[in-house]
Amino acid sequence: MCGIAGFIEPRPLDGGAAALAASMANAIEHRGPDDSGTWIDADAGIALGHRRLSIIDLSPAGHQPMASPSGRFVLVYNGELYNFREIRAELDEIAGGIQWRGESDTEVLLAAMDQWGVRAALDRLNGMFAFAAWDRSSRILTLARDRMGEKPLYYGTSGGVFMFGSELKALQAHPAFTAELDRDSISSMLRYDYVPAPHSIWKGIAKLEPAHFMEIADGGRTVGKPRAYWDLRKIAARGVVDQLPDGPELTSDLESRLLDAVGRRMVADVPLGAFLSGGIDSSLIVAMMQAQSDRPVRTFTIGFDVAKFDEAPQAKAIAGHLGTDHTELYVTARDALDVIPRIPAIWDEPFGDSSQIPTFLVSAMARRDVTVALSGDGGDELFGGYARYKSTPRIWSSLSRYPRGVRAAVAQGLGAIGGGSAAPGALGRAAIIVGSGTFEDLYQWKLSRAQRADPLVLGASEHVLAASGPITFVDKPADKMMVRDQLHHLPDDIMSKVDRAAMAVSLETRAPFLDHHLVEYSWRLPLSAKLNADAGKLILRRLLRRHLPDSIIDRPKMGFSVPVEEWLRGPLRGWGEELLREQRLRREGILEPKRVRRLWTQFLAGHNRRDRIVWNLLMFQLWHETAGAATRNGAG
Repeated sequence: MCGIAGFIEPRPLDGGAAALAASMANAIEHRGPDDSGTWIDADAGIALGHRRLSIIDLSPAGHQPMASPSGRFVLVYNGELYNFREIRAELDEIAGGIQWRGESDTEVLLAAMDQWGVRAALDRLNGMFAFAAWDRSSRILTLARDRMGEKPLYYGTSGGVFMFGSELKALQAHPAFTAELDRDSISSMLRYDYVPAPHSIWKGIAKLEPAHFMEIADGGRTVGKPRAYWDLRKIAARGVVDQLPDGPELTSDLESRLLDAVGRRMVADVPLGAFLSGGIDSSLIVAMMQAQSDRPVRTFTIGFDVAKFDEAPQAKAIAGHLGTDHTELYVTARDALDVIPRIPAIWDEPFGDSSQIPTFLVSAMARRDVTVALSGDGGDELFGGYARYKSTPRIWSSLSRYPRGVRAAVAQGLGAIGGGSAAPGALGRAAIIVGSGTFEDLYQWKLSRAQRADPLVLGASEHVLAASGPITFVDKPADKMMVRDQLHHLPDDIMSKVDRAAMAVSLETRAPFLDHHLVEYSWRLPLSAKLNADAGKLILRRLLRRHLPDSIIDRPKMGFSVPVEEWLRGPLRGWGEELLREQRLRREGILEPKRVRRLWTQFLAGHNRRDRIVWNLLMFQLWHETAGAATRNGAG
């Protein structure tokens, strides 16, 4: 795992370019503390920087930036290829005579580019990655990101310079970077917990979307439109048409596929372990690991001193049954609260998923003993694990029996059933939307902390998400929800959370469920194998029963959360009051003071479901106070 950074200028570079590329890469040193490097082509105006976390081939043969065997391509690369050995064997057979310098997957990726070109090489890759490949012949830079968005990549033009990096702080290290807040992104973050791709918190800076690549030429003056090399929408559409029949053989088939995905992610030349939360997904990953290991797998879990948030006893029971080498750490509210001031520096842009706190804590604990940790991320989105996959279709089924005009009135009562926190007047807006719209409109409302957050931000509108409108290529409501979550919630929330939390402590995380072959297979499974009216992840439960007793498996889903509501009415109340003080809001000129104060007052008075939108407001304010305000023109 690594961090990448670089820039292109439409003019020859001066003697300070190498130091500048190094400073951009060093801004993300936590992503790669083991080695660093730069590569400059002054005449072409390009500079590449790299930070390395050594995982496979710890020798200098894995040093980056790295040139291809022919010398045509130069690469900076962040990630892991799980099929690099197969690709290497194929290249040996096709090309022959390749003088391999070491055993790194970076070297294999470059040789694949030599053989097939960058675009065709992408189709062959099984892994998580973000890379920048410079073609010295055509003078074209290609940026690419993995299919499910496990690894991040930001890019944009600022001050006439095209720049890119694994995190925003790398771009901000370039003196040409000019920061201007994207107020529409603030409203989106308040609504969804995150700034959705392709947007970022800064105007002119974008996230490359999952499964996309783009080409930059002419010294950065020509920036090609990002193009998809793999399309989840088409995968889902084909899968539901080519559906497999439900039956016991599906469980065995899934087991063999999951064993393969897990086994590929256990390849490392450094200590490896796994997160074990006590839930179905992580338990299944650990069971698959232990089945392929000749020694106890290292597992890690966090316990809380608040019983309703504590899954440590469950995780300990699972570890005992599977025979893992288990480590648990109980943290107090103070331990968790101490993480909060670090959040802006870790995430770079405002981020409101409060499970970021325990994710960081368990990552920090695991890093004491291992360098790589496998996780169960993706199980919910692929196999129907969220409760909303059951409740939302029921709501829609009830609503859709009535004419649209009648639905508006019925929707008024939805506030007590679903959806996140609502801004003032949001239930009225929800009634209009649901009453005149589609199932996708209802799910949009279900996912929202506020039905519309732009009134909370001065001068803002909302970004329109690609999957916000009608999803016509699948028919069943649960399938529509899983498509949307795999396109947005999974990469922009879950994987952003895990990547930043783990990389902040130089820990690589790997998610076997996100193997793209497994994702494709999941769409061929009938919905009846995933969920029914009572439970989700049915096929995962069936598979886990081969490894664990029912008494451990059949328990309510807790999630990985912290007691935000109790904190904000208790030890964090003074902190929240200061960040949301009306005079302060007026001085900053970003949030609408009266609306924000009304939400804060309603929350303190015990109003139902105001905690999530209030937490997001505080996360933005905290970010702006530190990371945002510390950058030039931070107030936008």
